[in-house]
Amino acid sequence: MPGHDGDHETDGLDARESARARRRDRDADAEARDLMRPGMGKVFKQIQDAQAKAAKAAPKRSKRP
Repeated sequence: MPGHDGDHETDGLDARESARARRRDRDADAEARDLMRPGMGKVFKQIQDAQAKAAKAAPKRSKRP
């Protein structure tokens, strides 16, 4: 079948629907690949460090009137 990439069941779908499904899947994969870019490990570590620091800090207690 022309345009069939093997990942999608295109039987019964017209070309527009098939293209829409491929775009949707490609966009979903792009979000996952974005996290694997070089340098994202450093960002992940910074986030973890900030969360650990916030967890260690005692919550401020407000005085009751």
